[in-house]
Amino acid sequence: MEHEFWHARWERKEIGFHEGTVNYYLREHWPELVKQGNETVFVPLCGKAHDMWWLHDQGHPVIGVELSEIACKDFFEEGQTKAMVRPGQPFTRFIHDSLELWCGDLFQLVPDDLKHVRLVYDRAALIALPPHMRPEYVQHLNAVLPAQAAILLITLDYQNEEMKGPPFNVSDAEVHTLYGQDYEIEHVVTNLLPKDHPFAKRKGLSGASETVFRLRPRHTAASG
Repeated sequence: MEHEFWHARWERKEIGFHEGTVNYYLREHWPELVKQGNETVFVPLCGKAHDMWWLHDQGHPVIGVELSEIACKDFFEEGQTKAMVRPGQPFTRFIHDSLELWCGDLFQLVPDDLKHVRLVYDRAALIALPPHMRPEYVQHLNAVLPAQAAILLITLDYQNEEMKGPPFNVSDAEVHTLYGQDYEIEHVVTNLLPKDHPFAKRKGLSGASETVFRLRPRHTAASG
């Protein structure tokens, strides 16, 4: 999506994708991905998700990348926490303890930025991108993430003709196409959302499904 699209969404407070609470799937399924408990976590297109406070409270250093400065400021204001701001290019960094929000374009990340990352939490990045951008996104992640970084991925699927995203529908088959070459893909759970579910009802969907995946790099998965 164009930068202006997301800036406008935040300026108009059209942020229905913001949950306002810690994601249920994160609480339930994160522990199985964690080995040491203090791994640095990368959260792409993070918005102002409360999930980052939860991850930080579990003992993880967190790096979130978000295009909107409004989202970055709101995150700390709503958390009643002051952040040290370090202006710069290509990212302005909002820092509190070991939790950092980097304001800028995710596609400007370079490997050195994420060299300490061992885990990735993607609830809202892949499904925020239209189909033509998703391969570029995954390719960029593979280029900048350390080889051993594992991912907790949450997707949304629905009948494509029923809604114009974002959030966009991402099928299980597409997840395997995008990630299958480089990751062992574990299907954790799929929950069906009936048409009277608040999200489906609000969007006029006949139904939808949310799926959780754990992705482990193939070379590390093979070695245990």
